[in-house]
Amino acid sequence: MPATKKVAFYTLGCKLNFSETSTISRDFSQKDFKKVAFEEVADIYVINTCSVTENADKQFKSIVRKALALNPQAFVAAIGCYAQLKPEELAAVDGVDLVLGATEKFKLTDYLNDLSKNGQGEVHACEIDQADFYMGSYAIGDRTRAFLKVQDGCDYKCTYCTIPLARGISRSDTLENVLKNAKEISDQGIKEIVLTGVNIGDYGKGEFGNKKHKHTFYDLVTALDKVEGIERLRISSIEPNLLNSQIIEFVSKSKTFVPHFHIPLQSGSDELLKLMRRRYLTSLYTERVSKIKAVLPDACIGVDVIVGFPGETDELFLETYHFLNGLDISYLHVFTYSERDNTPAAEMEDVVDKGVRHKRSKMLRALSVKKRRAFYESQLGKTKTVLFESENKEGYIQGFTENYVKVKCPWNPALINTLQQIKLTRIDTDGLVRFDFVDSEKKAENTSEMTRVF
Repeated sequence: MPATKKVAFYTLGCKLNFSETSTISRDFSQKDFKKVAFEEVADIYVINTCSVTENADKQFKSIVRKALALNPQAFVAAIGCYAQLKPEELAAVDGVDLVLGATEKFKLTDYLNDLSKNGQGEVHACEIDQADFYMGSYAIGDRTRAFLKVQDGCDYKCTYCTIPLARGISRSDTLENVLKNAKEISDQGIKEIVLTGVNIGDYGKGEFGNKKHKHTFYDLVTALDKVEGIERLRISSIEPNLLNSQIIEFVSKSKTFVPHFHIPLQSGSDELLKLMRRRYLTSLYTERVSKIKAVLPDACIGVDVIVGFPGETDELFLETYHFLNGLDISYLHVFTYSERDNTPAAEMEDVVDKGVRHKRSKMLRALSVKKRRAFYESQLGKTKTVLFESENKEGYIQGFTENYVKVKCPWNPALINTLQQIKLTRIDTDGLVRFDFVDSEKKAENTSEMTRVF
């Protein structure tokens, strides 16, 4: 195949999808394809799909249309969770040529010997119980942070979730390979690594192709903390029943793990948690938040919550609202419940009206704004370390502190991918925090930049 072939990628969904897209794209580079932005004309467009929400499903057709508007003769391939769950549905979308399931997606280049447009999409998808092996990956989206996949699949049976059907059983990368990948990332000058997976607290299960744990998530974090060259490590979403006191205590003393936790709750009602088949109740969740704040008072705590689950009455929704309002948390990720095929929740009675779901979602999003504002206000006057990003956003450079406060200052390219000590001073009208540099020289440089910008 000529080396001039161009390939573009579009990723829907989670950080795990981004890490896998990045790894698959590197495979293309090794086989003489040229990677271009999705907005450019390409010979092949690869769409990594998501099945978590109804909106992610609906986005797929729109993305296919955008690709074909750029190049009507382009070869379109669909991979990822939705491709595993509903391959025939995706293959029937006008313009789609290839659909690959959970195991086949990592061999995408093997299916590209003929890039002719097909009248009907070709499907290669395994039964999900065959997805029992592990493929390591990591994503380098920009120069400042990378998503490192450490685990895949899930053995939990939450009644609303399709992920076990799309990704298979829980399995893990070997500790040796995680450490190798982490070192590769840091050697490229990337300052922050975000650990990702479907259920990362379950790390160790399936590490060597069996259910027996050789290592635990605690073993993983303690080993990563010793890798030379890593500036920051951040834990992505972790189940509350798997985030134990030992892990929290370790993070509080770690030289690289930052004080930021994202802990799924899903509901503040024990009645609904049982219907969801979650593995904890609100009392345990409260204990986890209290423990974090006891040893890391400035820690940022994010929360996933679902509204409109079957059986969620007004009273049970308010139970969730008041529970969250009373917790010392920093922000919410709010998901409006949507029925997913082949899940027990889709067959449940007491379905919540979609208009009611939308109203409740708005209420919790407003609560999230309030919580984030209160958290940011609690950090004013404190000295933190910010990692600056690479984009120029309307004349400003932005970044995150170790405890996930988003800050901005006038654009200065010299700050890109650097860690700087700052003192948080005020919250701007857009909700981002302004600051002073602790280093007087940096402060002088920034003042000069401010004069040029304005």
